[in-house]
Formats: sequence, structure tokens, C-alpha cells
Amino acid sequence: MENNFDKDNIKIIKEKGITYPKGFQAAGINCGIRPMRKDLALIYSEQVAQAASLFTQNQFKAAPLWVTEENLARSNGKILAILVNSGIANACTGEKGLQDAWETVRYVSEYLNIKPEYVAVASTGKIGEFLPLEKMKSGIKKAVKQLSIQGGEEAAEAILTTDTRKKEIAISVNLNGKEFRIGGIAKGSGMIHPNMATMLSFITTDLAIQSNLLQEALREVTAQTFNMISVDGDTSTNDMVILMANGLAGNNIITEKKEDYRLFLAALKLVTEYLAKEIARDGEGATKLIETEVQHALSDSDAEKAAKAVIDSLLVKTAIYGHDPNWGRILAAVGYSGAQLEIEKVDLYLKEKIVSDGQPIPFSIDIVRKYLIESPEIKIVVDLKIGHGKATAWGCDLTHEYVNINTKYN
Repeated sequence: MENNFDKDNIKIIKEKGITYPKGFQAAGINCGIRPMRKDLALIYSEQVAQAASLFTQNQFKAAPLWVTEENLARSNGKILAILVNSGIANACTGEKGLQDAWETVRYVSEYLNIKPEYVAVASTGKIGEFLPLEKMKSGIKKAVKQLSIQGGEEAAEAILTTDTRKKEIAISVNLNGKEFRIGGIAKGSGMIHPNMATMLSFITTDLAIQSNLLQEALREVTAQTFNMISVDGDTSTNDMVILMANGLAGNNIITEKKEDYRLFLAALKLVTEYLAKEIARDGEGATKLIETEVQHALSDSDAEKAAKAVIDSLLVKTAIYGHDPNWGRILAAVGYSGAQLEIEKVDLYLKEKIVSDGQPIPFSIDIVRKYLIESPEIKIVVDLKIGHGKATAWGCDLTHEYVNINTKYN
């Protein structure tokens, strides 16, 4: 998908988030799961919204995902509220975990006075622990009272775990003289190797769009953004992305893949790409964002394989952390990626061109090393020169701090 749109039609507003679109409110509070930190978020649409969703492919899928999938099936893909807790994943918790997730649905339904099937639930945190239902019950009651347009920032904070900062963005789009808006938040820092979505992401829009097109749009942009990031190669039990569209922008409902749909698709991709890169940038212990662009592959699929192999490579990640311009590690990853290659054609760029037609060429090690030391974003370009396929993937370096973070049990 190309971003071929008039940029004058789209305005990025990074200081806003999920409550920027019309008709959305949110809250983020502490309910006692985590000491001294917000740990419960509630997102609410004033009007029933169409919902598109994608979930983890980890077979140990957490209880709230099963519950949310069932509710979305019961409501025919409609939704009014999303409840998210951090600190406890409610994963690998068996029948009790499912019952607890349903109980939180009941609390939200009761306090908002809405049908239970209009409630989605999500959790993130430690696997194998049960939800503290009494704390959550009082927390949900408190969150309902605090719902507001100003609550989006607090909700973005409440979903975090080992993240070092909030991840949120909003976009304003001019569609045939009418404005529609998209807002999004995400969390993710470790256990990031999505096969559908990020660790957790929630996106809102006031656009009126047919439900099947909403799902198609989410699936397409997820494949090119959320599915193209990796921090540590671990796919979480709790990965979920939900996109809500409540139609309050007042546009003519989008029912076909014409120019208005393509504009929405481009805007949605800007949101998901920004959030995906922020997750990779904020990888546990990371000091660098790594972007790998593969050009002229035999197919887009081959380009994706090669790009993801590079960002997944532990040797590449540690070389970037050690400021070592060891380009052989990059080509080795491309070589085992499964992408079709003609190795005598491959070019590689790291700050400057360092491999041409599969062979090393003279380059300034000092300049490249300085780039690796000083730049917070490292870009790798691999040109396979055999087709028109292309893809970009994002990851981060692997540091001692990653080990420190993941050897603490707290």
C-alpha cells in the first residue's frame, strides 16, 4: 500500500490520542493491582461503534481475548467499551481466568448500563496470576465516574507495563470537506514479536465505514506495521488490537474501496506505523531503533522475510548495540531468511554503501561507527535487485539492560 494522498488533507497531532475523535471518552486510574501506578483503563464510545479486531496466534491465548472474541461475535462486531488492566495478564489461568474475565465484563456492563456483549476486555502483565476482582470492581466504578475527553492520556498511561513512556497519536483528515479523526494508543516493550498486532493497541475513529471494510483496513495496515516489528522474538499470549468506528464524523458511509477508503487506509497506516515504531524504539533496555528496508525483492513477501530476519537477528542487534559495523551479520540474516536471492546482485547500505553486487567495497569504518554511536535511529537498506517487492521492518538493539529487566520477578 502506497501513501499516495494529498498530505494537506492529513494533519498529525501527536499530543492527542484515543479521545480526539468525536464521541470518545476515557479514564486511567489506579485500582491497586500495581503500587503507585495507574493500572486500569476504560475507553468508551458515546454511540455504538463498529469494531475490527485482531488477536495473538499464541496457542496459550489469554482469557480476556477469548471473552472479547466471543462478545464481538455475539454483538455482530459492535462495541461500546474496552476495559484494560495492566500488571496481571490473566493468561494460563484456566476456567477461573475465563470466569474472572466475564466478571469484569459484567462490572463494566452494570456501571455503564450497557449490554455485556458491547464490552471488550484486555489484560497485560504477569502470566499465571488471577485478577483481584474486588479491586477491579471498585476500580471500574471509579473509572466510569472519571470518563472524559481529557482522560485519553491517563488511559494511555494505565496500559503500560515495562514501557518507559506513553505511546499515543491522533490524526485529523479532510474528507470531501468534512473532517474525520483517528486516535490511537499502544503499549509494548518486551515480549514483542507480533503475528497479528502489537502487545496491545486501541484505535478510535469517528468515521462512518462499513464493518467489512473496517476489518480489511485493519488487517492490511497491521500486516505492514504491527506485524513488522520485533524486540525479542517472543509472541505474547495477550496481543490484541481493536479499532472502533462510531460514525459521528457525519460523512457519507464508506461502502466501497474508492478514493475515500484509500484516504482512510493511508491515514490509518500513519497511526499504526507510528505506534509500531514507538514500540520498537521503546524495546526493553533498547538504545537504538533499527529500521531495515528491503528493496527490489522478487515479491513483497520475500522482502518481508528478509527485513524481518535482519531485525530478528541477535547478532545484528548486538552489533548495533556494540557500535560494530559488522555487515556480514546482516547479509547472513538475509541469506537464511528464505527470500529468493541472486547473491551476486545484492547491495547493502549502512550509513553509506558498503556492499555492491554481493561483494565488499571500501568504506569508512570510522564514519559508520560514529553513525552507530551517535544516531538514535539506525537504518539498514538491502537492495536485492531482482524484482519490485519491498518491505520495511523495525526492531531495536539488544543490551545488557534487557537481561536485567527480564531476570527480575516483581
